Amino acid sequence: MLLRLLLEGLGLGALLVLICALGIRKGAVRMVHLYHEDVQSRTIAQGLITKEQIRKNSLRFKRLCIPGYLAYVLVCVYARGFLPGFWQLFVILSIMNVIDRLLIDDYWVGHTDAWIIPGTEDLRPYITAQDKRKKWLAGTLGMAVISAVLAGIMALILSLIHISEPTRLRRIS
Repeated sequence: MLLRLLLEGLGLGALLVLICALGIRKGAVRMVHLYHEDVQSRTIAQGLITKEQIRKNSLRFKRLCIPGYLAYVLVCVYARGFLPGFWQLFVILSIMNVIDRLLIDDYWVGHTDAWIIPGTEDLRPYITAQDKRKKWLAGTLGMAVISAVLAGIMALILSLIHISEPTRLRRIS
């Protein structure tokens, strides 16, 4: 079971990496909604993107990620009951959080040229130490809250299914 959870968490992390790779495939400016306001302002001033395009890209990113992540974790969870479901969800989401913080934020954004937007190099690091602390805290607490909500919904649905199923055989005469 632990190996399965690890693989499921790695799969969700791979999904996040894939979404980010697709987002920057024609240049990191398409993902500028993930950057600080000063980087966004600079890209707008340089004519690389408009405020409206940033808003649309941000909405598209959220519309793709949130339902995709929810569907993925709900398909992966096979536990019955709130507490087992919570722990399963929390482990899967926490593995994705670690991949996001270490692989994407620290390595990919921080140490490669893939996320550099021309004309904003002086604004690096794009993710500061303070940002990293906030992301670790918000990510960890956020994953716990999301896990609790989803586990609660799943436990409720399973209890409703259980109530609607016949619990003993009827004799047909």
